[in-house]
Amino acid sequence: MSRPGPHLAFGVYPLGVAGTPEGLATGPPDAYEKVRAALNDLSGRVAPRTYLVDMEPGGEEAVLELADRYRDLGLLGHVVLGCMRDEGFDLDRWSDLVRTIVARHGRRLSSLQITNEPNLSFMDGAKPYVYDALVAGVIAAKNEARRRGLPLEVGFGSVPQSPVALPEFWPELRDRGGPELADAVDFVGHNFYVDVFEEPVEPNLLPRRVAGLLHDVRSRDLPSAGIPSTVSLRVTENGWPTGVNPMTGAVRSDAQQATVIETIVRTVHGLARSHNITHYMLFGLRDADSAKSDLFHQFGIMRDDYTPKPAYARFKALVAELGS
Repeated sequence: MSRPGPHLAFGVYPLGVAGTPEGLATGPPDAYEKVRAALNDLSGRVAPRTYLVDMEPGGEEAVLELADRYRDLGLLGHVVLGCMRDEGFDLDRWSDLVRTIVARHGRRLSSLQITNEPNLSFMDGAKPYVYDALVAGVIAAKNEARRRGLPLEVGFGSVPQSPVALPEFWPELRDRGGPELADAVDFVGHNFYVDVFEEPVEPNLLPRRVAGLLHDVRSRDLPSAGIPSTVSLRVTENGWPTGVNPMTGAVRSDAQQATVIETIVRTVHGLARSHNITHYMLFGLRDADSAKSDLFHQFGIMRDDYTPKPAYARFKALVAELGS
């Protein structure tokens, strides 16, 4: 008989705005008291995962101001720090920004992830400096944490290989990062959305699809980047929206959302020991705009007024059962 998987650490994106290939999905403003109430209600063991992005206008000053705001709101948990400047990227300035985030907030952070989807060709991977930002950012963050004696875990993000992923990302990362990157990185985050941006997946095939994606990154991609198996893997973005499936026009029901999320979480948990997976982070807590039926506006396990969908109770039960 196989042993049950180890406990997972859980996280969730707690806010309403969602990124899309065409811009941002927005809706009613966030109600922070309701956000905190939901986080406390989810067994008190679900940490927020938020994003800080260096871009125009505002640049690093806007990033630092937003980090301070998240601190004051109690939303500094797992933080993703990205750079999406169209011009004006400066490696020294970027490294200074990374070190400043660690210096100001490193004691509060659960982890710091440098870049979100660096191998996705139309997101971070579209930037010519993406390798420099990733490698220098991870090394700067880890060195600053070590210098200050902080137990901060530092990593970077990724997505599955596909026609829209950078084809030679992992070997190129090995060549550019070398042993110094491998020594600095504590985890690799993996964003994937099964049965969302593709043809529908039969429910009985979902576990196999999830297992295949996680096996590929653990057994193929990370070794080709020179990253050892001792570096943990995290599911850093995963979810299943309600609304209308853009591929088929079929309605994605609330009940289906609950079932799919449970299936994926249990599959990840079952692979946690063999694949050194430590975290599962859900996208996301609330819809961007529940009145809009396209998938980018209805990822939440709560509606935009914070009334729960069935997936909320299911996720809460999973956290209580499987969470660390």
